[in-house]
Amino acid sequence: MTTMTPAPTVASTVPDPRPISHARRRRTRSTPLTIAMLAALAYFLLPLFWLLVASTKSTQDLFNSFGLWFSRTPQLLANIRATFTQDDGVFVHWLLNTAVYAVVSALGAALLAAAAGYGFAKFRFRGDRAAFNLVLGAIMVPATALAIPTYLLFAKVGLVNTPWAIILPSLVNPFGLYLMRVYAADAVPDSLLEAARIDGAGEARIFFRIALRLLAPGLVTVLLFTLVATWNNYFLPLIMLNDPNLYPITVGLSSWAAQAQNGGAGASSDMLPLVVTGSLISIVPLVIAFLLLQRYWQSGLATGSVKQ
Repeated sequence: MTTMTPAPTVASTVPDPRPISHARRRRTRSTPLTIAMLAALAYFLLPLFWLLVASTKSTQDLFNSFGLWFSRTPQLLANIRATFTQDDGVFVHWLLNTAVYAVVSALGAALLAAAAGYGFAKFRFRGDRAAFNLVLGAIMVPATALAIPTYLLFAKVGLVNTPWAIILPSLVNPFGLYLMRVYAADAVPDSLLEAARIDGAGEARIFFRIALRLLAPGLVTVLLFTLVATWNNYFLPLIMLNDPNLYPITVGLSSWAAQAQNGGAGASSDMLPLVVTGSLISIVPLVIAFLLLQRYWQSGLATGSVKQ
């Protein structure tokens, strides 16, 4: 008896159109997102590209050549040399001032935020919720609104026109405190703290030897935020400092820009390329700091993501 095999159906020979239409819908949905990401990328990178291009130009080329492309006679090295030698090398002094202000403020603010955030997360005391709500309210207050009251307060105690007038206000970071409080709540297990207390460790030793290591990713985050904020701070040093030898790089470049604007077509207008080149140089330490610290940041976050 002959066995009859069924003929192949149409459905078995014709490919299913659903995966194709699904992939097509996925491509359609991703196109607007790709355009939005490219627009955001251009928004952030175009000013940096313009700054790099403008740093290679002379004063005449800045006004007469296309802004987003290099001139026929680039002079980046000449501009860098002129920037570092202008006014007896005062740019180097401004750069060192900015580094001192930013590094001391970032380290102090990160340590204070970590200690306060750890305290709010792991200890209960009378008025802790009210105090933390006060911190949340302080986040909403812009720093410029506090600049004038801070100046009046520092003038009373004689700290105006000193480095402390820049460092002390930068140590207070309400957002960093909030961030460390949220991070410490999960990053530092209560069982580990209890075990350390049973072994006889004091609270200070527990914080510095145990908790601070677990808080390292959040600590680096606050440190980077404070470093960038203090490095780019302009309004507070502008009203606090009168001595050009104490200027950070933001106020110093602003004074050069004022000279270039007031000089018009005279010799002072030649300082405009120095302002642009100095702005380019000023962002290099921030890029280096981020590249050096991001591996600690990423490794700590990866460790925390798999912690049981």
